[in-house]
Amino acid sequence: MRIHIIGGSGSGKSYIAALLSDKLGIPHYDLDDIFWDQQSSEYGVKTPENERDRQLTEIIGLDSWIAEGVYRSWVGPSFAAADKIVVLMTPLSVQEERIWKRYEERIVNIAPNKKRETLEGIHNLLAWNKDYNLTKLPNLVDHWDYKDKMILVSDNIDLLELQLM
Repeated sequence: MRIHIIGGSGSGKSYIAALLSDKLGIPHYDLDDIFWDQQSSEYGVKTPENERDRQLTEIIGLDSWIAEGVYRSWVGPSFAAADKIVVLMTPLSVQEERIWKRYEERIVNIAPNKKRETLEGIHNLLAWNKDYNLTKLPNLVDHWDYKDKMILVSDNIDLLELQLM
C-alpha cells in the first residue's frame, strides 16, 4: 500500500501518518525532512532540488510507504505512484491553534525543535497556511487528475475507520 497524505500545516498529517503506519505496518516519511535542509543552522533553508528529488524517488520506489506533507508541485511522482491520496481538510481554526501550540511547546522544549522556528516565521506560516487552505488546496482538489485515488477527510480520526486497502 502506498499512501500520500496532504493538507495544511497543523492539519494532522504527521499524527495520522504515524497512526496509519502503526495500524498498517508501513513506514511513513515526513516530506519536510526532505524539502528543508536539516543540516542547516538557519531556519527555512531548502534542500537542493536534485537531492530532494533523489530522496523522494527512493521513497516512492519502495513497495509500501506513507508520505506526508503540505507540498503540491515537486511531489507529483508521489501522487502518481500512490494507491490512495488522503486530503486533510481540517478546519483552519483548528490548524492555527495546533500551529501555535506546537510553537509554544518547542519554545519551552516540551516538543522536539528540529525546525528552529521564529515568531516571525510562525506569523508567516499562519498567513501562508490560510492562503493554502482557502485557495491553493481547494483549487488543487477541484482540478486534480487523481480524483479516483483521493479521500477527502475533515475529521482525521474518521480516516482510521476507512478501508484503505
